[in-house]
Amino acid sequence: MSSITDQIKAELSAKNAVLVAHYYVSAELQVLAEESGGIVSDSLEMARFGQNCTAETIVVAGVKFMGETAKILSPEKTVLVLDEGATCSLDEDCQIDEFSAFCDQHADRTVVVYANTSAEVKARADWVVTSGSALNVVKHLKDQGKKILWAPDKHLGNYVKNETNADMLLWQGSCVVHERFKADALANLKAHHPKAGVLVHPESPQSVVDLADLVGSTTALINAVRDRPEQTFIIATDNGIFHKMREVAPNKTLIEAPTAGQGADCESCAHCEWMAMNTLENCLDTIKTGKNEINIDISVNQKAQKSIQKLLDFTA
Repeated sequence: MSSITDQIKAELSAKNAVLVAHYYVSAELQVLAEESGGIVSDSLEMARFGQNCTAETIVVAGVKFMGETAKILSPEKTVLVLDEGATCSLDEDCQIDEFSAFCDQHADRTVVVYANTSAEVKARADWVVTSGSALNVVKHLKDQGKKILWAPDKHLGNYVKNETNADMLLWQGSCVVHERFKADALANLKAHHPKAGVLVHPESPQSVVDLADLVGSTTALINAVRDRPEQTFIIATDNGIFHKMREVAPNKTLIEAPTAGQGADCESCAHCEWMAMNTLENCLDTIKTGKNEINIDISVNQKAQKSIQKLLDFTA
């Protein structure tokens, strides 16, 4: 009997489908995505890859908002997610009715939302940004004299606000993974590894960001491990990223930044429970059955596409 990965590859080929995977899903899904002609990347690049390839079906190994982003950019294609229950705390913390009312209360502000949001929230926004593009977009808007309403991640928003000195009103969402990093424990770890480079994703609390040698998006952190001179790195983001980091820098030592507090049962628990819901088994089942299809109202899709297109044009 053929292996499950061989079965998935055969199903992808038969259905003219492509597998796109986020850096935070399991190593086996990342390997499978690349071996089968897909991609491993951040959420926006996953969606752009799906848009630009010839596949009729995009299979998303990630969380729900990533499937929605893929559908927004490829409304004519079928988009499937591996588990319809796999969501994101940032998405969940920013429900459209409450968010829309908040926007209405501050109608003088330009609405900028992070990619980790629902299609409805993206449709309500003026701009959609990624962690890699947020600084440049906000600087651009500030130079135009714009005041900004930012959602949903308060830590990323605070980082951008501090770096740009823009007038920003922040929605108070956070990522359950990055929220757990502990600055005092990280400082102790740094003391034990004084030559290590500290790489931090800006969804982390300010006290953790303050200890970083480099703050950046998933892609920026991977590139830093490859390009920086340090031989050891302490990484403050989801540990799913370690697979790609080991691929690009196999001889470097990677250490997870600590999340442990009082009574913790692990030193670092930095892995998203929703990303962990993506498995080879539900990948095969989803492709075979066509279940977990993403559908978005046409008007919502069109509005959200405009918000994303602004970013794509800006970064072109």
